[in-house]
Amino acid sequence: MTHHRRRGNNGIDRQTSKANAEPSPAQRYAAFRQAQSKRKSVASRFAESMPFELDDFQIKANDALEAGDNVLVAAPTGAGKTVVADFAIYLAQERNVKAFYTTPIKALSNQKYHDLVETYGSDKVGLLTGDTSINSEADIVVMTTEVLRNMLYEHSMTLEALRYVILDEVHYLADRFRGPVWEEVIIHLPQNVRIIGLSATVSNVEDFSKWIESVRGDTTLVVSEKRPVPLEQHVLVQADDNTEPELIDLYRRDANGNQTDKLNAQLVNRLDQLDRKAARRRGEQRPDKRKGGKGGWNDHSRKPERHTPRRWAVVDELNFLGVLPGIYFIFSRNGCDQAVEQCINAGLELTTDDEVRRIRRIVDEMVEGQLSQEDLKALHFSQFRFALEEGFAPHHAGMVALFRQIVERLFEEGLVKVVFATETLALGINMPARCVVVEKLEKFDGTGHVGLTPGEFTQLTGRAGRRGIDTIGHAVVVDHHGFIPATAAALSSKRVYPLHSSFKPTFNMAVNLLNSSDYETARITLDRSFAQWEANESAWQLEAQMDTLRKALDGYEQAFDCEFGDFKEFMRLRMRLSDLEKNERRRLKHEVFRTQKARGEAFKALDRRIAKLREEEREHPCRKCSDIQQHLKWGHRWAREMRELERVRNRYDSRTGSVARQFDRICNVLEELGYLQRFEGSADDQVDYRLTEQGQLLRHLYSELDLVLAQAIDDGAFNGLDAAELASVVMSLIYEPRRGSGGEPRHYPGGIQGNVAVCAAQLKGVHASIAMLCEDHALGEMRQLDFGITDVVYEWAQGESLSRVLYGTDLTGGDFVRSCKRLADVLQQIAVAGPYLGKRAETLASIAKQAYESVNRGIVAYSGVD
Repeated sequence: MTHHRRRGNNGIDRQTSKANAEPSPAQRYAAFRQAQSKRKSVASRFAESMPFELDDFQIKANDALEAGDNVLVAAPTGAGKTVVADFAIYLAQERNVKAFYTTPIKALSNQKYHDLVETYGSDKVGLLTGDTSINSEADIVVMTTEVLRNMLYEHSMTLEALRYVILDEVHYLADRFRGPVWEEVIIHLPQNVRIIGLSATVSNVEDFSKWIESVRGDTTLVVSEKRPVPLEQHVLVQADDNTEPELIDLYRRDANGNQTDKLNAQLVNRLDQLDRKAARRRGEQRPDKRKGGKGGWNDHSRKPERHTPRRWAVVDELNFLGVLPGIYFIFSRNGCDQAVEQCINAGLELTTDDEVRRIRRIVDEMVEGQLSQEDLKALHFSQFRFALEEGFAPHHAGMVALFRQIVERLFEEGLVKVVFATETLALGINMPARCVVVEKLEKFDGTGHVGLTPGEFTQLTGRAGRRGIDTIGHAVVVDHHGFIPATAAALSSKRVYPLHSSFKPTFNMAVNLLNSSDYETARITLDRSFAQWEANESAWQLEAQMDTLRKALDGYEQAFDCEFGDFKEFMRLRMRLSDLEKNERRRLKHEVFRTQKARGEAFKALDRRIAKLREEEREHPCRKCSDIQQHLKWGHRWAREMRELERVRNRYDSRTGSVARQFDRICNVLEELGYLQRFEGSADDQVDYRLTEQGQLLRHLYSELDLVLAQAIDDGAFNGLDAAELASVVMSLIYEPRRGSGGEPRHYPGGIQGNVAVCAAQLKGVHASIAMLCEDHALGEMRQLDFGITDVVYEWAQGESLSRVLYGTDLTGGDFVRSCKRLADVLQQIAVAGPYLGKRAETLASIAKQAYESVNRGIVAYSGVD
């Protein structure tokens, strides 16, 4: 366990020079008083109420929180970080104030809500996600981080009694798409609120903690590298389909039987043997070139490959070795589904008759009344249930939430023995296992195959080893194409990875900031982001370089001090003259002029400027100085260093204030489109902005293409649409296909002259014009519209069944439901933005409400919360 010390932190050990000396009477009395005080603390009462003894890092974090610090806890998966979050809620209850528990995903929110209801009762706990609102004014509210961000911008009255906010999985702020929300929350929370950040172990956690302290005040960092259950690393190999798989340690063991950090020679030798066997097999299979065979032994483009163990064989071996239940990570949804099918086809059965009966009862209870028989059939429920009864299950984002929750419940109860999952399962959901299997050390990231990072590998394998159940957790890498033991060793030995900000201002963020503060204050607020902190930290070397150059310049200025005049002014004049004679003349030579006459005029104007400067230089008082040659010697050095200082300063300026400059560009776009109105501020020459009615509308629209949606509403693109038509076209702003973009539907409802197609064309025009404007202002490229499931959404909003709308598409039930939930959220935003819709308020708001109700039904409306 590593404790990172910060000067002034609460609860940090202080070393004494006589560590082994007997304490004096005064020291013993002080220790007695400290112990007495400890017994009276809320933290000690909380510790006594727990069914297990708290670890040192948990005690340290709880003490700091009770003392009034913000707390950042960084520890491995399964180490017990949530104990600190539980104490924050316990402390809030003791002090009769509110506590919010935020999570990055709804599944985590639902799970935590149930846990807290079990502890404190349903009357004291609320839940707020994009599609669920339960007891929102409760003392303890669980919510997604986006909901809290929106509450902060709306200045919700609920925040008045708020004193503690838990940010679970706070390292999620590195996420490219949703990460910025975490920074917005940390920056905008009232100063009397204490935050409790729960993070994976990241290498720059000290920097992250210092940033939080710069924004929120005193912050205690608590780091624990120790896993509660030791983890052993293995590799599973297999000679061929006719032999049993072999589980071999990745690392050598010491005399006590514990794994060391040295590669296991037995593994390396066994892989060499299998390579030679593969080479022999390749040689036996090579064709006879005399008979016209191609690609024989001399074809060096393909290296002989070792046999890759079958998924079912891996499961069978792990079951035989008694290391199940396990999570088998496969970086493909189809791969997860195929793995379940392969295990069933191989005849594997991992459950007893009694477990099968319990599985049936739980599944029937969870499904009853939630879905129609037709929907269950569309989702292949019978195959899913059969696999569960055999002890297998997939878990990925392509499944509907109900099915994932069934898998999670059965795995937690030890009934499902193997879950084939994509990496999304590694995010926080409480599903510890005895072993974790990683099929490959690379994954497809949407553009190509990339190797896993140490952080990703640690997140995956961190689930191995159940606290209080297992004495050892097992991480198993399956032998695969291109596998090298050293790669696995490098991934498993580096337990940390750097956390980098993904924060950038957005159009919605800009209008929300300017709604509650003036322009300069908004810029200062953005300068407090972690993104700017990182940029500033990287600029310290440039600062040191500038300091050195300034000192050198001061020395030269003293050396060329002249009694006849300002020699520095004289040198600046000479530098301007040199710049015109060299650089400006060179620039004009390469510039394209409309006529030869215009070219000649430009050169004449330059000659006049040069002549004027030459005259000023000749008549400068310093020319009369008898020591001018000596002064010029120092002056030339001064000029050289001055140019270098300007170059370094430009580099420095490009890093510092970069976030605020992005904000400036966004404000320019919003002003040009009429969302902001510029006016002179109270201070002299200070620019400020006020929101127009359009700006107020944009303030209430939270989506990636927020400005396109607001502009489409203002342009009247949605006029005349009914509820189903509105739902189908708004989906184009939200839908993100798994592959490709800019998709078109199989057909536009109503034909190419119909309302939907006409509106789609208008939307494309709005998107194109805003995209061009963003490009003109050096803003990033916007995501494309995608109309790929316009027809599917239209049918669903018309009341068609799930089986009907999914028929003939490659959409999974999970993808469809998730997209529809996001659509319902945006439709609801339009519906409640009525006061800012102007003359369209009545019709568009009511149609958006109808569209919301037509989309948010059946499986889409299912939240998984009782």
